[in-house]
Amino acid sequence: MNVFSNPVGDPVMTEATVSEESTELQEQTEDSAPLLGDAPIPLEENNDKDRGVEQVDSGCEKENTSVKKQSNERQMTRKELFEELYEKNINLSRRQRRRAVLNGMRPYFKSEEALQNYVTLQFERKLRNLIARRLRMTRKVNLQDFNFFVTLTYSDELHTEESFKAGVESCLRNFCNRRGWKYIGVWERSPKKKRLHFHGIFYIPEGTMPGTMLDVEDYNFNTRKRQITHQNTYFNERFGRSDFEDLDKDNVGSAVAYIVKYIEKSGEKLVYSKGLPQFFLSDVMDEDVVCPCGLEDKKLLLYDDFGCWDEGCYMGTVSKDVIRQMPKSN
Repeated sequence: MNVFSNPVGDPVMTEATVSEESTELQEQTEDSAPLLGDAPIPLEENNDKDRGVEQVDSGCEKENTSVKKQSNERQMTRKELFEELYEKNINLSRRQRRRAVLNGMRPYFKSEEALQNYVTLQFERKLRNLIARRLRMTRKVNLQDFNFFVTLTYSDELHTEESFKAGVESCLRNFCNRRGWKYIGVWERSPKKKRLHFHGIFYIPEGTMPGTMLDVEDYNFNTRKRQITHQNTYFNERFGRSDFEDLDKDNVGSAVAYIVKYIEKSGEKLVYSKGLPQFFLSDVMDEDVVCPCGLEDKKLLLYDDFGCWDEGCYMGTVSKDVIRQMPKSN
């Protein structure tokens, strides 16, 4: 049995502080700067200017009253600061984003080398996480039979952004629990108006679709052409607008590629319904093994027509129908 893992450990940091008078970082261990990811760093926000000394006239005698300097400091770790800068500059190119992150974090490192090493490690971590998310999604998709690509957009007359997101999550959770729906989706903002909407690939069992499906003619401002969209009255009444596009084995790949492209561009997290495994479990015979592969030969490369076995029982040559009968795992 193969075990896949993608460990990304958070290094232990020594405590770091930024003085009020300057932005120089006072570190306990300077040499460990490239690995310092969790030390709290107070970031000054809206510091009031020192009011100095006020002279209060009390007749023949003047009394000195000092007013203490007030400051609001936000404690955060270097990792949290990196994530904030990364998200803020997510729409820039990779080179521009790296430059912006370096500029934002430079005051909190004593040496340029330490800064460069730390930011490089964090960018490598983000890339590993992205690859892992893309791989996990692909595995889940390959074990399902999705039949709809769905887009949900809210109306200002029905929802705020917060109520729309909460309503969609609650609605889909109920359909998954009660009617056997499955989906993989992502929250997206339109490029120009930044309006929130939801994209997802769905498995909707026959006979479980609520409401009525309508063919609606409208105008697509991106393609500048009129088009026919397939909408559902149930979702239109509750959220504002819905678009349902049929998926089959020929176009499911393009729908998956769209979602993958978006999470790579925006960094948004995927939303999964429950019950979407990554693997199916099977015993394999020696004659079905081409060769060992991977690190220390811990994986096996199998022929395309290998046989599937479940606890000594032969289930058949690998296929969609056979995989559907096999035990699953994450």
